Amino acid sequence: MPQKDPCQKQACAIQKCLQANKYMESMCEDVIRNMRRCCEVHRGNSTCCSGFKDSKPTENKNET
Repeated sequence: MPQKDPCQKQACAIQKCLQANKYMESMCEDVIRNMRRCCEVHRGNSTCCSGFKDSKPTENKNET
């Protein structure tokens, strides 16, 4: 029996939040942050993290 993806719960929470908030990412920042944390811990063991591998939130977009 295949093992459950360790970050599947967070990935589903992102989808649920985005759907509930008309896909406004700004309304789901805390849920997305939780997914990033999970992916940091389970990077090699989670297929749900494939889109989060090297993506990090930009703290300040005006830096040069």
